[in-house]
Amino acid sequence: MTTTTRQLGSQGPAVSAVALGCMGMSGMYGKTSDEESVATIQAAIDQGLSLLDTGDFYGMGHNEMLIGRAIQGRRDKVQISVKFGVLRGPDQSWNGMDTRPAAVKNFLAYTLQRLGVDHVDIYRPSRLDPGVPIEDTIGAIADLVKKGFVRHIGLSEVGPETIRRAAKVHPICDLQIEYSLISRGPEAEIFPLLKELGIGVTAYGVLSRGLLTGSKPAGPHDFRAYLPRFTGDNLAQNDKLAQALHAVAKEKGVKPAALAVAWALAKGPSIVPVVGAKTRAQLEDAVAAMKLQLSPQDVARLEEAVPAGAVAGTRYDAGQMKALDSERRAT
Repeated sequence: MTTTTRQLGSQGPAVSAVALGCMGMSGMYGKTSDEESVATIQAAIDQGLSLLDTGDFYGMGHNEMLIGRAIQGRRDKVQISVKFGVLRGPDQSWNGMDTRPAAVKNFLAYTLQRLGVDHVDIYRPSRLDPGVPIEDTIGAIADLVKKGFVRHIGLSEVGPETIRRAAKVHPICDLQIEYSLISRGPEAEIFPLLKELGIGVTAYGVLSRGLLTGSKPAGPHDFRAYLPRFTGDNLAQNDKLAQALHAVAKEKGVKPAALAVAWALAKGPSIVPVVGAKTRAQLEDAVAAMKLQLSPQDVARLEEAVPAGAVAGTRYDAGQMKALDSERRAT
């Protein structure tokens, strides 16, 4: 059986081998039920998923309030990882980043209130703010660590130079980055650096937002409808990759989603997949993955069936890809 806990980095916390990603509970993938979301979070906790991943901008605070409801009386059983810095409008628009030190402390004050807790376990800027040196942002979070409001500092979607600069200010427990059978970019430069610096990985998008399991956008309120991999000829090409994963899963007698998550677990002891679930039924795949141990031969078979460079389309649209620090290669 795959170990049920993993340590995030050389100085980070021990967490469940799989984390529950809560973003989908706040409308990013279409309609949701608050009651089912709370029940799903509580079921995850009961089944040993201790790490809950959220962002203060998911549903403009809605996601944090959901988690706050779900963890009442259970705070000692969970670790909460929060991303911050994204600016939203009342029309649900996306308006850039703000990771100035004063903003960092302001964001956290509201997060603690919405969650109903006195500290968060991991706090991280959601993206690199091009207008603020990463040293200033990490320094501000380090002040919050000293005051007891934050336990550990993480990063999200940043590249090698930024990782090195951040780690010089304060120990970094993990980098959150998209990683899956068809999104293997971090393997080239980022993962070797993380190993060198003793930094763990929380891997989101391990199912490629449902692409690997054949899930389709549920309508205009499902943001996947605007992602290159889910549109036109790209989707037709990517459906073939999903079919290949399904074929291997059938051979092994497991669900495709559980197999994709188990692949990420098998890629290294410092990798913790973040599996999104809106319902208790979807949660089953994350739990099953923790019990599924893949051999090196299994991993090779999967990577042969779903080659790294076979996906059609980029992770985000051209504008967002250009803004991603993690997509900048070392020079």
